[in-house]
Amino acid sequence: MNLTGMVHVNINCSDFERSRRFYEALGFRLAWQVPLTNSKEVAAAVGMPPYRVNGGLMTLEGSAHPVVIDLLEWQSPRDESPPYPHLYHYGLARLALATSNMDADLATLASMGVELVGPPARVMIDGVPSGGRFVCFKDPDGTILELVESVGVDRN
Repeated sequence: MNLTGMVHVNINCSDFERSRRFYEALGFRLAWQVPLTNSKEVAAAVGMPPYRVNGGLMTLEGSAHPVVIDLLEWQSPRDESPPYPHLYHYGLARLALATSNMDADLATLASMGVELVGPPARVMIDGVPSGGRFVCFKDPDGTILELVESVGVDRN
C-alpha cells in the first residue's frame, strides 16, 4: 500500500441545507458543491444505480491538517433509516475533532440545542486521569461526532 493521507469522510444527511448550517457552525465551509447527477461509471464505482444527490465537500477552516467531510443528501435513491443507534456497531462509528477550548464549544453546542451523548469525560488509565477531555454529541440526523481537548491546552 502507498497511502499518503485521508481525503475525506462521508456523512449522509436527510437535509443538506440544515446539515450544512450545522457543520458551518462547527467551523466547516463549503469548498465544492457536488454535481446533482454523475455518469453511470461514477454511480457504478460507488455501487449505486444512477442517482441524484445534493451535497458538497466541506473543509474545516484553520485546521493544522486538512479535515474534509463529504456531506451528502441522497435524493434518489433515498433511505430514511436513521443512523446507527450506538457506537459499538461495525464500521465507522464517529468523527473525532480536536478543540482548543472545550468549555466554549460546549456552550456553543448548548446554544444550538445539540444533544450530547453523555457528559464530558477524561480518559482514565489505571484509575488516573490521563490525556485531555472529550465529549460525544449528535449532528441533526443523529450522526455521532466527538470533541477532544488535549492536555495542557493554552486558552489565553
